[in-house]
Formats: sequence, C-alpha cells, structure tokens
Amino acid sequence: MAQLIRCISENGGVLVTAIDSTEIVEKMLRIHRTSPVCSAALGRLLTAAVLMSANLKSVQDTLTLRIKADGPALSLIAVANGRGEVKGCIGNPDVELPLRSDGKLNVGGAVGADGMLTVIKDLGLKEPYVGQVPLVSGEIAEDITSYYATSEQIPTVCALGVLVDVDCHIRRAGGYLLQLLPGATDAEIDRLEKNVAAMQSVTALLDQGMTATQIAMLAMDGFQPNLLDEQSADYRCDCSRDRMERALISLGRKELEQLQREQDELELGCQFCGTKYKFKASEILKTL
Repeated sequence: MAQLIRCISENGGVLVTAIDSTEIVEKMLRIHRTSPVCSAALGRLLTAAVLMSANLKSVQDTLTLRIKADGPALSLIAVANGRGEVKGCIGNPDVELPLRSDGKLNVGGAVGADGMLTVIKDLGLKEPYVGQVPLVSGEIAEDITSYYATSEQIPTVCALGVLVDVDCHIRRAGGYLLQLLPGATDAEIDRLEKNVAAMQSVTALLDQGMTATQIAMLAMDGFQPNLLDEQSADYRCDCSRDRMERALISLGRKELEQLQREQDELELGCQFCGTKYKFKASEILKTL
C-alpha cells in the first residue's frame, strides 16, 4: 500500500506532498488493462488526485480530476477522497503511439493538448467547488501546475511519473507537489528553484530505491522540513449493488418499463473497477 506524506519548511513557507504510487498504478493496470501510454497517462492523473486529496479537510471530502481533450485516449477521470482512496477510468485504454523523440511515452499525444482540465471538490457544502483550466500540454503535471496558478493562485511545482517496464507492468510511479505558502521569502524561492532544477525525475529517484519521504526531503534540502502527516493510499472503488440499484431507480418508471420490454435481465458494470451487477427490471419496478 502506498504512503502519502506531507512536509512543511521550518518557517511554514513551503509545503511538499509526495507519494510512491507504484502499487496504485499497477492495480489500475490490472483492472483497466491499459496500453503503456494509457498506463502512464491515467497513472499520472491518479497520482495527482491522491497528492491533491492530501489537503482535503475531511475523510468524506472528495476531489475529482477530469480531462477531456482531442487525443485518442478521449477522456480521463480520477476520484480521490480524504482517506487516501483513489479510483479512475479512461475512455480508450488501448491507445498505441510511437515514442517521443526522447524515447519517452507520448502521454501528451494520447491525451491531447486541445481540451480542459476540470477539478471538482465536494466538501460537503450545498454545491461543490468547480475549477476549470485549458490544458497546457496534456502531459498532466504541467496542467496541474497551471490549475493551481490560475484557479487557486498557489505557486506550485508538480512532478509526476510512471515508468512502464518492458513487460508492460508498472516499474515505478510517483509524484510530488511543491507549493509556496504565504510568507515564503525570495531566498526560499531561489533555493527551491535550484533544488528542483537539480533533481532527477521522480521515477528515476524511485528506481534508485528512494522513498517518497526521501524525495520530499531532497526537494526541501536546506529548509529544515518537518513531517506534517503520513497516511496510507490505495486504489479502491466504493461501488456497491445498492448504489447501482439507486442508479437504475433514478431512470424512472417509463424508461425501466421500456428496458423490461426489451430485456428484463440487466447488467451494469462499474467503470472504475469493472465489477458486474445483475438486476431484473421487473424487480426494480416493484420498488417504485
């Protein structure tokens, strides 16, 4: 199970959140059977959602990241909650593209650059908070950085990575968020920029055996960081038969009667975990 950690600089001006999400992304791969480039794309989005969920106030709060763009992957969704649980899905998990000129998976090509990133925070209020920004590159980390700068006015460095092995399994996955809080000094900003510029990619650091905590400390070198909190994180779906039944009931009597005439046996599949649920329209109608 992944560990999600948050550290803050001694004077409270810099916050870092980091995770080794390898197990999360590998579980996603087993469920969705994604191609390598789709594993990298959805894996990055899942990692970002978990990182961002670390700042939710309650375990019941949820954060949804949705990308819809012009790439062949069609759409990507990741949903995380305050318990460190995350789930996701992708419109087309079978995309195959040539590698980029630098030999890396072409995530931006699969996602597309002409589209939107939507961030939805359900904090238990009357209406959820919704923020939306145009995609910068479709590489996801840059798009998350743009969201924070535009919608929340928080200077942020986002690093995300998914390293897919030759057998198509997930060798390493992880990421971090570095954020400047009110009170950060110019000297701290300069030091942070130097730290980030000197760091290798997240997957390279993980592949060398570094933990999420060690990566966070490397990013915060010179800041005398303190560990704020640490929690487990996992790919976990909260679907249930009752929830699926409520979805059917919400269709209304007229549509259920039409379904009964066409085919009384109904099967609903969860888009996040693939679990199948079977119902009879006639039995659902009896509850109305």
